[in-house]
Amino acid sequence: MSFKLTLGDLQIITRIRVFQGLKPETVEHLVASAKVITLNAHDCLFRQDDLATAFFIIIDGWVKLYRITAAGEETVIQTLTRGDSFAETVAFTGRRFATTAEAVCHARVVRVPADDVVRRIRESPDIAFAMIASASEHLHQLMQQVEQLKAQSGVQRLAEFLISLAPIDRRSCEIVLPFDKVLIAAHLGIKPESLSRAFAKLRCMGVTVHASQVAVDDIARLRELAANDRGSIRGTLRMIR
Repeated sequence: MSFKLTLGDLQIITRIRVFQGLKPETVEHLVASAKVITLNAHDCLFRQDDLATAFFIIIDGWVKLYRITAAGEETVIQTLTRGDSFAETVAFTGRRFATTAEAVCHARVVRVPADDVVRRIRESPDIAFAMIASASEHLHQLMQQVEQLKAQSGVQRLAEFLISLAPIDRRSCEIVLPFDKVLIAAHLGIKPESLSRAFAKLRCMGVTVHASQVAVDDIARLRELAANDRGSIRGTLRMIR
C-alpha cells in the first residue's frame, strides 16, 4: 500500500546525499510524484535483475540489500535504515538492479520515480550540478569510512553499531537489536562466531546481552573504545579484566 508524503517525510528526504546541495523547495518539486510504501518483514521492494525505474529512501525501519550467488546462497551486501537512500545510480541510468531489496522489519520507504526526476533536471540543469557535487562529496566520505572500517576490529565495529542505536543524550541504556545476529554480523562485515566473541569481549565494559536485548552501562566508554586504534583496544580490554 502506498501513501502521499508527509512534512516529516520531506524533512528526511531533503537530507539524503544526492539532495544535500539543493533547497528544500527544489527537492519537494523533484519528488512531487513520490509515494510512501509500507512493508512488513520479508517484503521485497525489488528483486535482483528487475529493471530499475525508481530509487528509494528509508523513512523508518531497516532494509537489506542482498545478492543470490551462482550456488543459490544469499550474500548480504548492505543493511540500511532511516535516512538512507539507495538505487539512485541504476535508476538514473535505466539499468537492472544488481541486488534484491527486502524489509528486515516493518518499514516505510519512499519510492521516487526516476523519470520524473530526470525530466525536472532537464528543465533546470543547475539541479544536476548540485546533485553531482553532493554525490562526489558523499563518495569521498565513503572512501574515508571504508579506510576506517578496515582499520577497526570486530569489537570496535560492534561498539559503533550499538552506539548508533543508543539515545544521544543518555549515559546508559537498554537497546533492542533491530534484526537477528546473523544479519548483524553481515552488516558489520564479520562472521557470526566473531560477533559472539565481540559481544563476549564487551562484557568487561558493561555490555550485557539477553536474546535481542542489550544493556549498556556506559555509552561514553563504548565511544572511546570505537575511536582507539587496535593496539590501544587490546590494552584497554586487558586492563578492565
